[in-house]
Amino acid sequence: MLRLTDFIIDCPDTMKLAAFYSEVTGRPIKEGSHENWAGIKFGEIELAFIRVDDYRAPQWPDSEHPKQFHLDFEVDDIESEQRRILDLGATLRQDFIGPDGYGWRIYTDPIGHPFCLCRNKGVVWTDQGPIWS
Repeated sequence: MLRLTDFIIDCPDTMKLAAFYSEVTGRPIKEGSHENWAGIKFGEIELAFIRVDDYRAPQWPDSEHPKQFHLDFEVDDIESEQRRILDLGATLRQDFIGPDGYGWRIYTDPIGHPFCLCRNKGVVWTDQGPIWS
């Protein structure tokens, strides 16, 4: 049986990027994390950071250095979450929030990886999945 255990992100400083995502998600950095490997547990899956010496940041949306992956985070209040993540070092790149309140905003983390804050009006996300209100 196949089971996803880790989502691993290359970076030049594992503890610095783990600290950023720890603050973004409100989850602690895994005990035993160090300069070559750091992690944040999400149930059975770990968001992990591995140090690479020749790290080259993606230059989204430039296709010469493509994004390679991105993370989506569902939020209830996109404005307050945006203020919080910008204070943590994220950069807003594009806004796709429509007049109905649904959509997403694209950001980059402090080393250039893109991620999104998503707002699905009328949807509450739980550990068991979405609940439509």
